[in-house]
Amino acid sequence: MVKYSNVVRFRVKEECIAAFEKAYRDCPLFDGMLSQLLIRTDEGQYCGIGFWGSEDALVSARPEMIAFLDSFRDLLEEISPELGVTDAVSGPVVVEN
Repeated sequence: MVKYSNVVRFRVKEECIAAFEKAYRDCPLFDGMLSQLLIRTDEGQYCGIGFWGSEDALVSARPEMIAFLDSFRDLLEEISPELGVTDAVSGPVVVEN
């Protein structure tokens, strides 16, 4: 059973959608990550979802995840002045069917 998950919301510049999707497609799983999904929620809007075996695995991978984000940060639009270009949350999985 998955123990922990993270979700990151992105807004992608219209002319950068193909490059953003390719970057996500080419990203290997981080250490401790069980799987990941990229969901298009609207035109140019996405959510990346990661599934982890533990919270510690997610915490340990944060520097690599930030480096991954930095590799395509220029493809993203600001969500808001408070959030910047990402809206990230994480927490324990409480139901898995």
